[in-house]
Amino acid sequence: MISPDLFIADALANPVNGAILGRLPDLGIDQPWLVAGCLYQAVWNRLSERPPGESVKDYDVFYWDEDTSWEAEDAVIRRGAALLADLGVEVEFKNQKRVPIWYPKRFGADYPPVARASDGIDRFPALCTCVGLAPTRALYAPYGLDDLYAGRLIVNPTTPTPELARDKMESYRRRWPWLTIIQG
Repeated sequence: MISPDLFIADALANPVNGAILGRLPDLGIDQPWLVAGCLYQAVWNRLSERPPGESVKDYDVFYWDEDTSWEAEDAVIRRGAALLADLGVEVEFKNQKRVPIWYPKRFGADYPPVARASDGIDRFPALCTCVGLAPTRALYAPYGLDDLYAGRLIVNPTTPTPELARDKMESYRRRWPWLTIIQG
């Protein structure tokens, strides 16, 4: 069983991850999580003997706000951009309470209601990519870490768009050819 400490060390080997986590409390957002590719790609990069930040397109932050207006989310996006501007990377902020509102139009699939920010992590396309780190360095990995480190890509049965999951997994495999897509 892979230890959370190993994952956290691998994720923080990308110094941008640590910088973002260190600054998130300054935004004053509820339930902040650094999520997705910037974390699991650091693991795959280490296992591939690549720099930890290689191939990271952007850095995603999930949070929770009862105000589901675009204006409220845009205010967080603007404050976050100002706070993290010197890092020279793209950071995307998403209010998870708001996702069920816009998801069907953008992706053509229903997105069931969520009760907390981490619910969005639960629905990532591949089970092994369902990971998040809080500013406290608390790890959220509802499906564990073993498949992530073994390079096993399995479609998440709770993802609202399983057809897009396969495309996503193929894109991962193009960048890390040792990954294996497990048909299910």
